[in-house]
Amino acid sequence: MCLRTQGLSFPSINRVIGLNIFSYGLVGSLSPHIRNLTFLSTVVLQNNSFHGKVPFEIGRLFRLRVLYLSNNSFQGMVPTNLTYCSELRELNLIDNKLDGQIPKELGSLLKLRALGFTRNNLTGKILASLGNLSSLTLLSATYNHLEGSLPEELGRTSLDIIHLMFNKLTGVIPSSLYNLSNMHAIELGENQLEGSLSQDISVAFPHLRHLVLANNRFTWPVTISLSNASMLEAINMALNQLGQLEEMI
Repeated sequence: MCLRTQGLSFPSINRVIGLNIFSYGLVGSLSPHIRNLTFLSTVVLQNNSFHGKVPFEIGRLFRLRVLYLSNNSFQGMVPTNLTYCSELRELNLIDNKLDGQIPKELGSLLKLRALGFTRNNLTGKILASLGNLSSLTLLSATYNHLEGSLPEELGRTSLDIIHLMFNKLTGVIPSSLYNLSNMHAIELGENQLEGSLSQDISVAFPHLRHLVLANNRFTWPVTISLSNASMLEAINMALNQLGQLEEMI
């Protein structure tokens, strides 16, 4: 068997290329025999009630491009051997009970475009190895216990959405992030970030729609030329040390 849940199982059919079973009310663990489906390129099991560890054997799916395990109750650590899935484009582990650190080995998944860890129990730092992911456009890890500073190496990615709210991040926003001119959303609120934002945000990020930096320790100067921020829909800088709003405009 590849997958066994309460009342439902799937035979090992070697040439299955997609496993799309989301919002199906499935309960149980994901069997290590998933490794037998070596032609799988897409695994979408989100919004079920899977529990237990993410099987280490997923790393044997060398053709895998999309892995969505969000909205389940998976526990344990993120398998480090996912790095053997060299074709992986999207990794979504949002809303589980995963712990441990973000594996540095993920930095070898050079085709990865989206990485989601929001609402887990991850600890440790956002590692510099993620800077190797030149195709990465989305990094989402809100509601974890991540700490340390944002690595300068993130500026080597193609990020246009960065969601890292409700962590324990410290330090300043790396100057390299200002090179990411396609940025649409920067959500770094509810951390312990500090320093000033020395560049005009609206010039550095002309496509920016959401800017959330609330409840940090940012200070002046902060410059946002609203005349240039034609796409900006929401901005929240409350509970910093920025003075009056009109001084920012």
